[in-house]
Amino acid sequence: MAVRNKGKRLNKYVPDYVVFDLETTGINQGRDAIIEISAVKVVGGAIVEEYSTLVNPKRHIPAGATAVNGITDGMVADAPEIGDAIRGFLEFTGDSILVGHNIHTFDMNFVYDAAWDALGKELANDYIDTLYMARTCLPQLSHHKLTDVSEYFHIDTQGAHRALNDCVMNQKCFEELGKLWAERMENAEKGKNGAADVLVCPSCGGELCLRKGRYGMFYGCGNFPACRFTKKA
Repeated sequence: MAVRNKGKRLNKYVPDYVVFDLETTGINQGRDAIIEISAVKVVGGAIVEEYSTLVNPKRHIPAGATAVNGITDGMVADAPEIGDAIRGFLEFTGDSILVGHNIHTFDMNFVYDAAWDALGKELANDYIDTLYMARTCLPQLSHHKLTDVSEYFHIDTQGAHRALNDCVMNQKCFEELGKLWAERMENAEKGKNGAADVLVCPSCGGELCLRKGRYGMFYGCGNFPACRFTKKA
């Protein structure tokens, strides 16, 4: 598979962004297809606009997928095909920073491939994966699914696994995680509460992670391979 020229994965809070989520026929990025795309545009921490559409994958939706998201063949029969759906998504997002849960290895690849295959366009937006942020800010949780994080913040999880509902849920989670992230970075700067180990990549703003290499320990950017910054431990 060709290398995807995605934007950088960022580790920070921003007040203006677009949260997006997909529903698909399965989890195989080379075989499965998108059946729903939703997104919410956020300005100053508040939702100002929504985009949501079912997508006709031109194939049968497996029973396993329907069991998760409730989307059936009949529901997508008159829905737009992926070309029109992804075009609308790209127009809606523009050059905004994208936010989503577990998008680094899943949703970003699905939408990137859809944009390239249908329109010949690359999705170059930088993005924030709230799964990574939740793992950092909420290490006490045994699991970090979107519903786990939502329940921690007492956010209603009704309607989970439909794309637009998950977008709204995740937007609320991101705002709460942003508060914890700000505290973490402030403590890191002051060297308080054991947070002095938080190092920020000067090249892309990602978090530097301690790694073991051929010649010993070093710090590498969490956005590797998009960013290859390293420094000696």
